[in-house]
Amino acid sequence: MWLKLTRTIILTSVLILSGQAGVAETKANKLFGAKKSASQQLPDAFGTYAKGCLAGAVQMPESGPTWQAMRLSRNRNWGHPDMISFLKRLSASAAAQPGWKGLYIGDISQPRGGPMTSSHQSHQLGLDADVWLLPPKRLDLSRSEREALSSKTVRSKNWRTVNGNWTPAHMEVIKAAASDPAVDRIFITAPAKVWMCKNAKGNRKWLQKIRPYWGHHYHFHVRLKCPKGSTICKTQKPTVKQLSKNATGCDKDLNWWVTTALKPPDPNAPKKKKQKKRGARDYVMADLPSQCRRVLTSQ
Repeated sequence: MWLKLTRTIILTSVLILSGQAGVAETKANKLFGAKKSASQQLPDAFGTYAKGCLAGAVQMPESGPTWQAMRLSRNRNWGHPDMISFLKRLSASAAAQPGWKGLYIGDISQPRGGPMTSSHQSHQLGLDADVWLLPPKRLDLSRSEREALSSKTVRSKNWRTVNGNWTPAHMEVIKAAASDPAVDRIFITAPAKVWMCKNAKGNRKWLQKIRPYWGHHYHFHVRLKCPKGSTICKTQKPTVKQLSKNATGCDKDLNWWVTTALKPPDPNAPKKKKQKKRGARDYVMADLPSQCRRVLTSQ
């Protein structure tokens, strides 16, 4: 009897360990991407924006008085409660702008954060959100319309200036976002910041939070600071204050994005061998904070 019991214990242990090994070797984005609901935990963000997870997420309602969540099939309208509250108040502010009924909200995070199966490297803590640069004309879009509708670029074809889709109201919406104390920084196409630097009046301190970055010409990307009490969460470094040299960031570094950065590469320059860096879709659970295992397995 004892021999049979011992064999059972050993076999069970092997199965448990092999199961744990299987999870450890599985790509983290597959594990987190498979979760359809939030963890039953208190809200908390663990790790960094591009390597972490989210406990106790809140789902952004699909529609509200001044917003609609887009691309619902992705199930990425989840975030930290701080982010959901921020988006609601920003959308109310946007609705005050001429031609804007509120906001179209793009990707926030998966139900438990973590690496995504496609698209973003960040958006892992529920503290990042993409806000469309398309002013909403209606807030009664059906699910199918939200899948089919696309935002519009505000960048010109030469990548150096904004185009006719950009309006002063865009700046006011972004200014409202940057002026919110919960916001750490905002990413947007460089030509938009160039325009804002030239046209913003009065107190221009909020421009410090506007950071130029490739690809953000259909939406702007808001990143919040780590919530109070989230001790495992790491706010991005360098800070916007350091990046802008304690100024607005309307300087030669900004000009680089619309001049030197757009020049074609020198065909005679020696080619450097690029080393492939591990990204979010390469991570396994061992790469993430240990708390993410509990987030993943929580009911």
